[in-house]
Amino acid sequence: MSSAPRMRIAVIGGGLAGATVANALIDVGCIEVHIYESAPEFSERGAAVGLSVSSQNALIQIFTDDVKTTLLSKAGGVRMNSTRIMVGAGQAAGSLVLDLAGTDPGIVLHRASILRELLAPLPESILHANKKLTKIDTSDENIRLTFEDGSVDNFDAVIGADGIFSTIRQHVLQDTEGKYVASPAGFWDSRNLVPFDKAKSVLGEEYFELDRQYGWVGPGALIMHDILENRTMVQCVVTGVEMGPPPDGRKRPLTREFMAKTLSGLPDSSIAGRMIDLILDKKDPRGYSQWEHKTTPTYFNGRICIVGDAAHAMTPWQGSGAGQAIEDAMILGTLLKNAKSHQEIEAAFSAYSSVRLPRAQRIIDSSRETGKILCGLAEDVGLDPEKLRKALGPRWNFIYGKNMASYN
Repeated sequence: MSSAPRMRIAVIGGGLAGATVANALIDVGCIEVHIYESAPEFSERGAAVGLSVSSQNALIQIFTDDVKTTLLSKAGGVRMNSTRIMVGAGQAAGSLVLDLAGTDPGIVLHRASILRELLAPLPESILHANKKLTKIDTSDENIRLTFEDGSVDNFDAVIGADGIFSTIRQHVLQDTEGKYVASPAGFWDSRNLVPFDKAKSVLGEEYFELDRQYGWVGPGALIMHDILENRTMVQCVVTGVEMGPPPDGRKRPLTREFMAKTLSGLPDSSIAGRMIDLILDKKDPRGYSQWEHKTTPTYFNGRICIVGDAAHAMTPWQGSGAGQAIEDAMILGTLLKNAKSHQEIEAAFSAYSSVRLPRAQRIIDSSRETGKILCGLAEDVGLDPEKLRKALGPRWNFIYGKNMASYN
């Protein structure tokens, strides 16, 4: 007696979300998974990504190996002994607001490095680069995908991991009026990766006695840095309140004058001036608007669903974007383990949306408000260390306190 044919699932988008979903499905016996990436090669934009202990535990639910000593180690992850948030301006400048230390710290990694390690276990035969999706046709029998190069393939289901301006999101939501498209969150940021020794020399040795993430709260801006790539690189970040739309869509050129104005509320003798030097120390420095999905009614439509930034793009203020994509993959991997029919796939996608949407949307909203606090804009909080401590202290509890084993 022959076994039932495997369900064919296409993952559109080969970034962190798509690669993690593929790993969650690759060993499911009833599924044949393929990843399609529109770019000529699989790659990740951006500098660093942080994974909290809950995100690491979600990865453990996906991989059978000890990801903390294998995948994350190979990706050059650096454990942050703590996160220190300081007051950067005003009468309390230099005061410690919080020192978020734990027995199981978060890990900071380069985006390209963790993507490399997520792709490594996957067979080359399922990785398809330079495949830009142009058309989706659905029927009871299959979902027909047409690509820009003229190729066509049929699948039983599709998972959209194609980023904040997702083609699959548009298909899932049928959003002809643009009610659910990504929009500016009111902040911008700029990042630069700097060699460890140079950052230590410029910023000060006292900030590198332990592997810590540091942040300085200022009026209308936040400065921060953390360590990655096996302690060879430092991510330097300046982020601020957006006073108006950038001239070039989502990005703006950065000049010393603009940066000095952004950080004008921080003393010249503070770390602000030194951080400006490091941020501008690259070719064509730019700042990028932070966009988000303010509302999303569902993550699925029939046998098509969305994950990662395609489902719930969020600001980086609570460092949860990558972690939420990992949680998406974990839940989908569990729900699809026994999906042997179109009806069971649709039921799995429905359950996934019901489980994931409320949590991800709560983080989107919380992250935006956290940004206001960290930029000194929260009403009745300002730059007062004690008020900042009370406002910020519990904000991560609902994110990091989730038990991934029971959630899965």
